[in-house]
Amino acid sequence: MESKQLLEMVVKAADGRRAEDITTLQVDQISPMADYFVIMTGGSDRQVQAIANAIIEKAHENQVEIGSVEGKNHAKWVLIDLGDVVVHVFREETRHFYNLEKLWSEAPLVNLDKWIKD
Repeated sequence: MESKQLLEMVVKAADGRRAEDITTLQVDQISPMADYFVIMTGGSDRQVQAIANAIIEKAHENQVEIGSVEGKNHAKWVLIDLGDVVVHVFREETRHFYNLEKLWSEAPLVNLDKWIKD
């Protein structure tokens, strides 16, 4: 699966579980570790886990190899490594604390409007 298709799969799965403030940074020009970082917020620990589970399920359905899943039990910051796409599912306070968008501010934002339902 191409990285853009993988990105679409992740965004749609997250949006289906009502992830908030889904942001994607295109990091392929500034980091060798991935093409995209997808950052999103869940309103509760349970929602963070549900979003992460939905993404993991979609990855399994599409035979996408999952490098690792970190933090799922604590549900404050779940990191899902899908190779070219690295997913960060945060609780709001944890997202503000780590502020990955600022840390990776050189990376351009990707427009996700076509994949997110209003």
